[in-house]
Amino acid sequence: MNLPKIGLLIVLFCSKSALAGGGSPAEYTPPVENDSVAAIAYDGCTAYDIVTGAPDFLGPSEQGFRHTASSLSSNLYTPQHMIYDELVNAGESTVVTGKFDYDLVLHKDLEDEYIHAYIFGTGMTTWDYLGRYTTDSDGQVFVNVAGRPTGDYIVRMVAEGDQSQVDGYLSVREQNRQAVIFDIDGTLTLSDAEQIGDYVGISTAQAFYFARETVQAYREKGYQLVFLTARPYWMAKGSREWLRNEMQQSDWHLRLNADGEIPSSFGGHAEYKRDYINKLKSEGLDIVRAYGNASTDIEAYEEAGIPKSETYIIGDNAGDEGTQDVGSDYSQHFLNVVQNTPNAACK
Repeated sequence: MNLPKIGLLIVLFCSKSALAGGGSPAEYTPPVENDSVAAIAYDGCTAYDIVTGAPDFLGPSEQGFRHTASSLSSNLYTPQHMIYDELVNAGESTVVTGKFDYDLVLHKDLEDEYIHAYIFGTGMTTWDYLGRYTTDSDGQVFVNVAGRPTGDYIVRMVAEGDQSQVDGYLSVREQNRQAVIFDIDGTLTLSDAEQIGDYVGISTAQAFYFARETVQAYREKGYQLVFLTARPYWMAKGSREWLRNEMQQSDWHLRLNADGEIPSSFGGHAEYKRDYINKLKSEGLDIVRAYGNASTDIEAYEEAGIPKSETYIIGDNAGDEGTQDVGSDYSQHFLNVVQNTPNAACK
């Protein structure tokens, strides 16, 4: 669903356009074969080096868009595409959803256009082609991924019309893989409001003191990290950049609200987080600890069965309803709790 649009833009971009050039789309050219590398091993915990170790990617040949409106969006605006990360059991097939739109504000959906999907990850030597898909009226494609061995995988999707691309991540885990959940806004960042300044480019969201070290310590101990935020789906691009640049973390596993339209001020956050945590648990993930700041975080974690003794809250709600108080920042918590946490079982 797009944000409200005004004036001529409504007519120009929401209407179905004539085919570019008045004719049929160019004849389809099969994707170019990609380079290969030595297979990347999985250590039983994670394989986060798949990004730096991935082979060169060539992708499909550029064919141009099927519709004039798509070409206009591509020429005028910056892509804001995103992919929802997925976590599944070893050997279990799944569907990975991609969302394609343009512009920071308008979020004009890329409708009825071709998307090519690829995968690379643990034990693989080259990018595998997953097929060509057509976006629906919401700019979405649903890519079928057959069951894979335990490990980490990049799912890359490319718009045929302009070669714009986006990555998402598939984590394939054995049963009882231990995980730690982090909310982002007001939990890792200083406040919920910082997401807006970060999104529009006015400022970069600031992290709590020692938040970065806390997150990194859990990763080094072998825990699966899950960044579970109520941010709407269209903030995925900036959220991944923030995790990468400010927290110095890999981009995944990141989950945003697929039904969200407006950041943080509207309801439904507790239900959304509870339901996603329950989905992760149904895949066999053992969530041993969770971090948040809001009353909705407390509610969601409790309803998902996370013990209050392992529910850590920072900010005004710290210690409420039997939760654990992180403190004014993460420095003392890091020394007293995080450093004393044993390695995950996969280590």
